[in-house]
Amino acid sequence: MAENDVFAQGDVDQLVRAFAMLTDPADIRAFLADLCTKREICDFAQRLQVARFLDEGFPYVEVQERTGVSSTTVSRVSKALNGPWGGYRAVLVGLEDGTVPSR
Repeated sequence: MAENDVFAQGDVDQLVRAFAMLTDPADIRAFLADLCTKREICDFAQRLQVARFLDEGFPYVEVQERTGVSSTTVSRVSKALNGPWGGYRAVLVGLEDGTVPSR
């Protein structure tokens, strides 16, 4: 399945809409706790940290050392950070300046 095709599925669209309607951090925490394992939540957080380090210009090896992720994960996050979707980039900008990312 192509990457774009996943978002055309009704259940995936419902998941996207569910996240979009949550604005209270406590509600988001509750939904993540219900939806994901603790390990998955930590993995998501770790990938965001990898994106932040890469965005700040740290070399791959240093990102691996700081986060403990594999070179494959660093490479995958880098590809996404610099790819056409712009999700990491929008979130990093929003976290930096306190704005809500828009597309």
